[in-house]
Amino acid sequence: MRTIKKRAIGKLELVALIVSSCIGAGIFGITTDISTAAAPGPALLAWLFVGLGILFLVLSLNNLSQKRPELESGVFSYAHEALGPLAEFIAGWTYWLSDWLGNIAIATMMMSALGTFFPIFGNGQTIVAILFAIVVGWVLTYLVNEGVENATFINTIGTFFKVCPLILFLIFVTISFKAGLFTANFWGNAVDNLNNSFKAGNLWTQIRSSLLTMIWVFIGIEGASVMAHRAKTRKEAEYASIVAFILLFLVYVLISILPYGVMTQAQLAKVGQPALGAILTKIIGWPGAIIINIGLIVSTFISWLSWTLLPAESTMLLARDKVLPPFWGKTNKKGAPKDSLILTASLQSIFLFSLLFTKQAYEFAYSLCVAASLFTYLFVCIYQIKLSRKENNWGQLLIGLLGAVFQLCCMILAGWQQVLLVAVSFIPGFYLYYKARKYYKKAISLPEKLVMIFLLLLGVLAIYLVIVGVIKISG
Repeated sequence: MRTIKKRAIGKLELVALIVSSCIGAGIFGITTDISTAAAPGPALLAWLFVGLGILFLVLSLNNLSQKRPELESGVFSYAHEALGPLAEFIAGWTYWLSDWLGNIAIATMMMSALGTFFPIFGNGQTIVAILFAIVVGWVLTYLVNEGVENATFINTIGTFFKVCPLILFLIFVTISFKAGLFTANFWGNAVDNLNNSFKAGNLWTQIRSSLLTMIWVFIGIEGASVMAHRAKTRKEAEYASIVAFILLFLVYVLISILPYGVMTQAQLAKVGQPALGAILTKIIGWPGAIIINIGLIVSTFISWLSWTLLPAESTMLLARDKVLPPFWGKTNKKGAPKDSLILTASLQSIFLFSLLFTKQAYEFAYSLCVAASLFTYLFVCIYQIKLSRKENNWGQLLIGLLGAVFQLCCMILAGWQQVLLVAVSFIPGFYLYYKARKYYKKAISLPEKLVMIFLLLLGVLAIYLVIVGVIKISG
C-alpha cells in the first residue's frame, strides 16, 4: 500500500487559516449589529470583556498544546482528558454543528452582497439565492475533498485579497472621524429592537446585548489547535494563535467603534447589511458599496472554504477517537474525509431552506453557531483547570477558571435560548455516540447516561418552548 506524504502547514498558512476563518461575513455587518445594542462606551467595555475571555481561551489552548502535545485531536482531546469520552463527543459534536451553522450565516450575507449586482438574489433569502448558495457549498466541498492542504493554500492567497477592502474602509473612516460626534452620546441609549426607536438602556444591558455578536467574529480562533497535527511544529501552531488573536482584536475594535465618529448610533443601527458598504457609501459615494460588496463576496467565499474544512477535520478526529462511528472518519486517497464532507454538505443544503422562513436568518444562524461553540470552549477551560491543579500551576489555573467563567456567563446571560436549541441536536447526536460505543465495544457509564438524559430533557424543553412561542426562530 502506497504511503501518502502530507505537506505540513507553516506559520503563515496557519495564521491565514485562523484569520480567514474568523474574518468572514461577521466583520462586514458588525457595526450595525453592535450599534443596535450599544453606544460606543458600553461597546468598548464589552470588547474588553470579550477580548479577555477569548485571550484566556487562546492561552489555555497554547498551554495545553505545550503540556500535552501527544493529544492530536486538540480541543476534543482536552474534553476527553477533562471529563471522559462523552465530553469529547459533546465538544466535537457542537464544534461540528457550529461550523456548518456558521456557513448558513456566511451564505446569507454572501447572497445579500450578490444582490447588489444581481437583483434576482434580492436580500439573500430568495429561492434563486438559496439554490446558488447550495451550489457554492458543494463546489467548496469538492475543493476540500481534493486535498485539505491545497484548500489552505487557496485560503492563504484569498486572505490577502479579502483584507484589502477592510484596510480601505479603516483609512476612509479614520479620515472622516469626528471626535465631537463620537463623544456626544458616548454612554448613550440602546436601540429597542421591537420598534427601532431609542430608549434608555442601562450599561449592563448594552454590554450583555453585544456579547454574542462579538464572540461570533472570533469563532475559528481555535483553528490552529484543530489543525495542529498538520502543522510543522506545535510551537508554530501556538505562535499562530497569538498573532491571529492580536490582529483580529485590533481590527474588530477599530472597524466596529470608529464609525460612531462618522454617523450617529441611530443611523448606524438602521443602515442595514452589509453595514460597512452603507457607511463607506456615505463617505465616498456609491463606489463604497461596490468596494465593500466585492470584498464581502471574496471574504465570505474564502471563509466558507475554511469552514468547510474545519468541521470535516473535526468529525474525522472524533471517529479516530472512537466517539463517532467509523463512517465519519473514512478518508480518500488525498487524505480528505470524503463521507463526512458529503454528509455535512447535505445537511447544510437542507438547512439553507430555513432562510425562507425567518426574516433574521443571518442573526439566527450566527447566534446558534456561537451557542454551539461555547460548549467546546468550556471543556477546553475545564481541562486547563484540571491539568493546572494537578501541576500546582496556579497562574494557569486562574487563566482556565476565568475562561470557564466567561463561557458560562455568555451561555447563561446572553444565549440561553440558543443553548437550549443546540441541545436539540443531541437527540440524533447521542444515538450516533451510542452506536460508536457499541461498535467499539465500549460501555457507557452511569454518570454519562445521567448527563445524556439531562441534555436530552433540555432538548425536549427547547422543542416545547419553540411550540409555545417562548423561543422564536422565525422572527
